[in-house]
Amino acid sequence: METGARIRAVMMALAGLVAAAAPWQTAHAEGDAAAGEQVFRRCAVCHTVENGGANKVGPNLWGVVGSVAGSRDNGFRYSAALVGAEVTWTDDALDMYLTNPRSFIPGNRMAFPGLRSADDRANIIAFLKASTQ
Repeated sequence: METGARIRAVMMALAGLVAAAAPWQTAHAEGDAAAGEQVFRRCAVCHTVENGGANKVGPNLWGVVGSVAGSRDNGFRYSAALVGAEVTWTDDALDMYLTNPRSFIPGNRMAFPGLRSADDRANIIAFLKASTQ
């Protein structure tokens, strides 16, 4: 394959990825906080969301949206992987983390395998934004 054809093939592949990612980038913006509260029940085994709430196996999530991973002074002992990740918990970062926590930040201690449903992730993000700020 000549160089020009190779470049066009790469550009077409990238354009396809961008087009496929566009709905994903806005999916969480349309989440339903009430539905997210229902989905969050699975998370509540390990996390609380109340201001000043207790840490459980995982940290209290009050103030998590917009914070830097592992930086909140809430008495929780974060893993070195999470502290060193230098990730700000934006909608996109939360979506990627909730999809597959171990893949997004290798070495973190969260045992949860992730949520396959984009709607569930969008709804949890909407719930966290509505409930923890």
